[in-house]
Amino acid sequence: MENKRLLIVTSEFPPQPGGIGNHAYHLALYLSKHGYAVSVIADQRDVANAEEVAFDADLDFEVQRITISKPRFLMYGKRIITTLGAFKQADYVIATGKFSLWNVGFCSLFFKRFKLAVIHGSEVNFKSAVLRKSIDRALKRFDKIVAVSTYTAGFVKHLNKPVVVIPNGITLESWPMPAPKSRSLSGNPVLTTVGRVSTRKGQLGVIKLLPELVKAYPELMYHCIGIPTEAAAFLETATALGVREHVCFHGAVSDAELKQLLGGTDVFVMLSTESQTGDVEGFGIAILEANAMGIPAIGSVGCGIADAVSIGASGYLVPSTDAAAFKSYLDALLSDQESYRAQARAWAAAHDWDVVIKHYIRYLS
Repeated sequence: MENKRLLIVTSEFPPQPGGIGNHAYHLALYLSKHGYAVSVIADQRDVANAEEVAFDADLDFEVQRITISKPRFLMYGKRIITTLGAFKQADYVIATGKFSLWNVGFCSLFFKRFKLAVIHGSEVNFKSAVLRKSIDRALKRFDKIVAVSTYTAGFVKHLNKPVVVIPNGITLESWPMPAPKSRSLSGNPVLTTVGRVSTRKGQLGVIKLLPELVKAYPELMYHCIGIPTEAAAFLETATALGVREHVCFHGAVSDAELKQLLGGTDVFVMLSTESQTGDVEGFGIAILEANAMGIPAIGSVGCGIADAVSIGASGYLVPSTDAAAFKSYLDALLSDQESYRAQARAWAAAHDWDVVIKHYIRYLS
């Protein structure tokens, strides 16, 4: 197996944000540590490009960035041509992200290689029948499919292809547990969501529960950390519901600031819902990152978050509109914080990339 050449084709890649990119990066990093000769094809997402160039220079594997082009279709053409060239040199090809699945599926018409598709959620939940059919045709050309959650796997069960669920991973050592009761956020208790402020991440759902929650917890504060895409609209809702003073949007923050803010959190919350365009939460990696710091979570049923929560140990799952159920689980988590703190950390440790990558290696074999 050593020195097998492996190509990863991805729609996202660090240092720009994105769950698919973060996953692709760790796949590349950990597979290279296990003897694979890894190369990556990804889009340039920063017009200035300096940050990406500096990031790539520190890596132990090669990254080819497809330069930003206008009109956009020229960029798609470059991706296909670059991927065709890289196919010749690869023994294995992994595709992750919407266009990457189409791209690798097309390139496989010309070169026979072992092909693994990684599906996260939204890219297999198109509302357009034409797009759904096209992604199905692409996936049928792959040898195996990895879904990051049982929920995501359900979107492709009709294909009758080999599908295995391998959950997302974290680098446990990057998320140290803070000292108990450390306080960097106002409120008692403190609820926190990390992620782009959007319908999918579910901040609005939490805000709609606050009128009932603050009756029991009058000092409760809900903190939202992430790019404030829909923050203005959500604040209008909070104001209309009379809970504006219980909500705080922090915007995007650095990793160091994020960990400091999480250190003051009692319960992590992610009540994700499906958007009108079919955008869904395929797993919920932010939950595991909070768990690693000893913070239990309350997540929503009916999405990939179910695989990110060990019910009764690392947290609980609730219908996103059920205030009574939410309060009941919040009561439970706050009543025995030290026990849940330890269980959350243990659950996160089971998802360390050192553990997760072994599943990929076994599946590639």
